[in-house]
Amino acid sequence: MRLQRTIRNEVIFSGVGVHSGRRATVRLLPAAPDSGVVFHRVDKNMTIRAHVSAITETAFCTTLGNEHFRIRTVEHLLAAAAGLGVDNLTVELDGPEVPILDGSSLTVVSALLDAGIARQGKVMPHLRILQPVTYEDAHARVVALPYEGRRMTYRIDFNGSALGRQELRLELSERSFMEEIAPARTFGFLKDVESLKANGLAQGGSLANAIVIGDEGILNPTGLRYRDEFVRHKMLDAVGDLSLVGMPILGHIILEKAGHRANANFLLQLLSSPEAYSIVTEADHARVDALR
Repeated sequence: MRLQRTIRNEVIFSGVGVHSGRRATVRLLPAAPDSGVVFHRVDKNMTIRAHVSAITETAFCTTLGNEHFRIRTVEHLLAAAAGLGVDNLTVELDGPEVPILDGSSLTVVSALLDAGIARQGKVMPHLRILQPVTYEDAHARVVALPYEGRRMTYRIDFNGSALGRQELRLELSERSFMEEIAPARTFGFLKDVESLKANGLAQGGSLANAIVIGDEGILNPTGLRYRDEFVRHKMLDAVGDLSLVGMPILGHIILEKAGHRANANFLLQLLSSPEAYSIVTEADHARVDALR
């Protein structure tokens, strides 16, 4: 168990949305204990808490919202907050999409560290996996297993492409997130660009904010940041998406060819299986200490 955290000072960054192509400015602010991560569209004067119940779309990004407004591509920002253990945060933005920046979580991580991370006076609840939980569809599989810690395993298989098969297993911590996951960039295939743009997606995409894979390999002149950068970015997305359960998960999460849709559906299945998990709270922590 640990104390909840927020940031000490506000911090601002700006950029273009990878799908909308629209510029937006993001202002990160401290938040009170038990607030969670809250998004506020200042151009709409509307607010929504980051939670799986607020997901409206999962095609090519995770979108939060309701019948009145939406916020696209929240996963990289959420991953940065979750990876650094920033539990309570107000996110103000003046557009429909969180900026893609360089396609990774590095800029947001730097912004949070620049703002300073402050411990708060309440213990952070955790969700502990008690029994195996499996979500599976025609394309993906996500499994949660009991485990004394926070472990994630991710497997991808793009047979016949430059990506191929990649697997990564990590003990999740602030250090492993910053060093092994946060710098990994989003990626896509050149052959899909025209159809994406025709459907109103990838309007702001470029070699500056995504790895692009062509028939002959990687098109980015700077190459890759990791040999297996693709699976690392998928793990980054999963860290962000799974944080929408509202607290850290104690267990071993195994993901196979999973995307935003599978991540969200897994969380819904987990929350609908109360026998498979328990919420570890401050009171539980105090009872354990009393027995020692």
